[in-house]
Amino acid sequence: MSLCFSNSLVTLHFLAKTQSTRLSSQFINQIQVSSIPYALPASSLKLSKPFECSTQRLNPITVSTVPTVETAPSSFRNKTPKDINVLVVGSTGYIGAFVVKELLSRGFNVIAVAREKSGIRAKNNKEETLNQLKGANVCFSDVTRLDSLEKTLDNLGVSVDVVVSCLASRSGGVKDSWKIDYEATKNSLVAGRNRGASHFVLLSAICVQKPLLEFQRAKLKLEAELMKEAEVDNAFTYSIVRPTAFFKSLGGQVELVKDGKPYVMFGDGKLCACKPISESDLASFIADCVLSKDMINQVLPIGGPGKALTPLEQGETLFKLLGREPKFLKVPIGIMDFAIGVLDFLVKIFPSMEDAAEFGKIGRYYAAESMLILDPETGEYSAEKTPSYGKDTLEEFFERVLREGMEGQELGEQTIF
Repeated sequence: MSLCFSNSLVTLHFLAKTQSTRLSSQFINQIQVSSIPYALPASSLKLSKPFECSTQRLNPITVSTVPTVETAPSSFRNKTPKDINVLVVGSTGYIGAFVVKELLSRGFNVIAVAREKSGIRAKNNKEETLNQLKGANVCFSDVTRLDSLEKTLDNLGVSVDVVVSCLASRSGGVKDSWKIDYEATKNSLVAGRNRGASHFVLLSAICVQKPLLEFQRAKLKLEAELMKEAEVDNAFTYSIVRPTAFFKSLGGQVELVKDGKPYVMFGDGKLCACKPISESDLASFIADCVLSKDMINQVLPIGGPGKALTPLEQGETLFKLLGREPKFLKVPIGIMDFAIGVLDFLVKIFPSMEDAAEFGKIGRYYAAESMLILDPETGEYSAEKTPSYGKDTLEEFFERVLREGMEGQELGEQTIF
């Protein structure tokens, strides 16, 4: 889910389906949501004439949470951005579109892979996609099929220096998670390596630290393969970016509260916390990973600026901006446990409900788990150990949504049952 799941806040609709009966009660909540070792051959394809892009440069900010690993520097790092080809998969996703724009602003030659029908529910046609990714060399392909992706890149006729993957399952379902978070992402690794790529930047998620969900396991498997590839070939490097919650994932209740509804949270509103990061700040951090040697072969958890915020504090900020007394609806977490129990029972009778049961577990996970670094020594989440980056604040985002609404901030195709 580009849930990146991307650490998002989604609206839950508790809705159990049998084959002949639909339970009619709906319960709407808001919760935070905030991937086989092998060696791949490198390509000897030569770079073609670089594409024309903007040359505005930003000053990278280095964030490193573990000591830098000594590795043979890749030759592309000796080039200027205009001579570096960066392949971006997931380019039309919520974060991917920001990443393409950021890379272009730094002068890189961006090859953006997109579906012929892109966006939420495939609502964008080719022309709209080309406009969205203006400045990039856009190619249309199916990343879930390696043969399709390789044929598309062959037709493009250029080599690749760096692959940036912003792929993420939109639904979080069991099959979809493995199809996108693992298989499609692996396809981009294989296709990129076969065309000379020596660095891979992966957008993962901070929640994989405590993997209880299928999409987390899929992401971790891909992370492990990146690490193995770097061990086998010291000319290959990676940067694994694990962000906390996106702003859009915390904005689902803004318009409801503006209309007089209470702010909904689980328990006392302190069960989970995060350091929310804006999409543009995250895109800047990902772009830093392309050339920064301090980010080579690193797992990079990252949050936005300022202190960690609980749902209670997020709600208080929203009411302060509205000039109103806080009005909260506190929902017992046990309600979700009951719903999950029902779904787990039903899936034994109706296997087709496998995804519905998984969605319930996703909701429960992000209602209780913080999107912060999990301290291995204490087993507790640590705001202090979670790095901060950027300048955009959640309060500024709330102010903008109160003025302009949530248009363009779609969470994805998933409905959590």
